[in-house]
This record gives sequence, structure tokens and C-alpha cells, in this order.
Amino acid sequence: MILFRSMTEEEYPAYLEYFIPDYADEIGSNYGISKSDSLARAKQEISELLAEGVNTHGQILLSIVTKLDVYERHVGYLWYKPDTAMRTVFIYDFHIFNSFQGKGLGKQALRAFEDNLQDKGFKEIRLRVAGDNARALHIYESSGFGVTGINMSKAIVR
Repeated sequence: MILFRSMTEEEYPAYLEYFIPDYADEIGSNYGISKSDSLARAKQEISELLAEGVNTHGQILLSIVTKLDVYERHVGYLWYKPDTAMRTVFIYDFHIFNSFQGKGLGKQALRAFEDNLQDKGFKEIRLRVAGDNARALHIYESSGFGVTGINMSKAIVR
């Protein structure tokens, strides 16, 4: 069984330790900027988006947990922003720890998240995934997500 619980302040530093380098790698890969510049950009964006950490208004940071009998196991993270007026949510980050990948937990977690949102009256889940992230693309597509646009960029050089 998949459960979601609010990320604790104690868990937040470990989340940033995973997320910032991962996001910096995506920035560097997508925009062709140096590792140090992409790391600085990732840190800056996160400090703006999550100015109050786990208590940032309008941002929901969750820990994904599996439960068997009385045992709970922390298996990943989910960060999203709800838009109650539009009845949509935008997923900023969804991550199953590497040691738990390949066991169907990602699909189970997405399904449980969808069920939870549906119970609350939400109508759509939105997200952005890097074009070179084949594993994430597979999980999202096999979970019923469809492409709604394509991000593109071009460096201006002389």
C-alpha cells in the first residue's frame, strides 16, 4: 500500500541533497551550461520556489511511504503545487529512490496520488519531464499522461 505524508523539517535537507544536484544536471543537460552555473541556478530557483522550506505556502512536499502490516518504508518524494481554482496540480518533482525503482512503486504511487486528488475534486495533473529522461517518460506515458507541448530553446551565439 502506498501512503503519502507531509515531509518533515528533518527530512527536508536530505530532499535538497538529492533534488538540487539532480535538477542541476537536468539544467546543464538541457541548456548546455557548466556544472557550476547549473548548480547555482538550481539552488537559486529552489530558494525562490521553496522560500519557507516544507512550510512554503502553496507548495506541497510529501514523503512517499509503503506500508506492509505495521512496517512503513520511506521510498520517495513528491512535490506539487495545487491550483484549486483550476482544479489542477502541477508536479515539480516525483522521485522513487533508486533502491526501490523497477518494482512498480512509481506507477502505484502515481495511481494513489491520482485517486487522492480525485477524491478532493481535482481534475488534472500536469508536469514537465526532461526529454532525455526515458525512465520518467515511460512511467508517465504508461500511467496515462500525454504530451501537451514541447519545450524548445536555442542559444544565441555570435
